[in-house]
Amino acid sequence: MIPFLSLKDVTALHGAEINEAVTRVVNSGWYLQGEENKRFEANYANFIGTKHCIGCANGLDALIWIFRAYIEMGVMQPGDEVIVPANTYIATILSITENGLIPVLVEPKLNTLEIDDNLIEAQITPKTKAICIVHLYGRNAYTDKIGALCKKYGLKLIEDNAQAHGCKHADGRVTGSIGDAAGHSFYPGKNLGALGDGGAVTTNDDALAEAVRTLANYGSQKKYVFKYMGRNSRLDEIQAAVLDVKLKYLVEDNAHRKEVAHYYYEHINNLLIILPDLLPDEQNAYHLFPILVADGKRDDLHDYLEQNGVGTVCHYPIPPHKQECYKEWNRISLPVTEKIADEELSLPIGPSIKMTDVANVVKILNDF
Repeated sequence: MIPFLSLKDVTALHGAEINEAVTRVVNSGWYLQGEENKRFEANYANFIGTKHCIGCANGLDALIWIFRAYIEMGVMQPGDEVIVPANTYIATILSITENGLIPVLVEPKLNTLEIDDNLIEAQITPKTKAICIVHLYGRNAYTDKIGALCKKYGLKLIEDNAQAHGCKHADGRVTGSIGDAAGHSFYPGKNLGALGDGGAVTTNDDALAEAVRTLANYGSQKKYVFKYMGRNSRLDEIQAAVLDVKLKYLVEDNAHRKEVAHYYYEHINNLLIILPDLLPDEQNAYHLFPILVADGKRDDLHDYLEQNGVGTVCHYPIPPHKQECYKEWNRISLPVTEKIADEELSLPIGPSIKMTDVANVVKILNDF
C-alpha cells in the first residue's frame, strides 16, 4: 500500500524532538498562552516576514477573525462584498458568510487552478471591500495584477495560506506576508501540521493584530474586561511546541515534496492526465499534487489506483456553490470550477514518501 499521506510517518521524521517538546509542556504545568506560544508566534512571524503572528484554534477561525476584526475597526460592515475564488475549500467561503459579508465567486484558470485575475475587475462594485486569494494546492495565487487592483480600488488583500506554508511570490515575498493579513491552518496534513487543530493570523497591521488577538480571547484584552463579543479560539501550548519543532524542518520537508513533484511532471505519460502549469519551484509548496483526468475517467482512475494500492483524494468533488448549505447558489453556472470538481484527483505527496513508491505510482498511473 502507498497511502495518500501517512501522518504517522510524517511525525516520525522528527519524532524524538516532538516527543521532547510535548513532554516539556506536560511537565511545565502551563498549557495555554504561555512561553511556547510566544516562541512559536515569534519564529513563525519571522519565517513569514510579518511583524505579527497570532495563534488561534484553527485555520477557519484565523480567516473569521480577520474579517471580524475589520468589521470591528469600521473597515467593513455586514453586506459588503469580498471577491473569492469559486473553486476554494469551503472554509474560505464560510469565513466570509460567518461575518455577514457577501462572497463574490470568481472562476479560476484551468491551467493554474488559481483565481483568474482577468475576471476580477468586472466583479468590483462600490460594495467590494476585499479580495481574498487562496494559495490552493500550495501554488502561489498572487499576481501583480491583483495587487494593482487592490491599490486602484482601495481594497484589502486577504490571503488564505492554509495550504501554502513556505511558498513564495516571484519577488521573494513569502505567501502570508503579501496581503494586508493572512490566515494559516496547521491541520495535521498540512506542510506545517500540528498534532491536532491549530491556526494563525499573520499581518503587519498593529491595530488588526490587536483586534484579532482580543477577539480570539473572548473579546478581552485585560482579564475580566471585554472590549468585543469575542470567542475562545486559542492555540494550545502543546501544539505551539510541536509546530515550533516542525517549523525548523519546513524548508527541508518542502524540498522533498518538490523532488516528488518534479518526478511526476517528468514521468507521467498518459493522454488522459492533464497537469497544471509547472511553476518555478519557489512559487509552489506542493501541499498537494493535483491532476485533471479527461473523458469523465476521474472516478475510474481513483478506483483503479485504490485497487492497485495507491491512495488518492479528490480536492474537491462538490464546489461551494453546489453545496446544500449555500442552496441559494445551486443554480449558478461556473463551468471551469465545475470541470475541476469533476476531474481533479490528488496523487500521494509529502515529506515522508519514498521515491521508489513515487516511481510505482507513476508506473501504475501510466498503465491506466
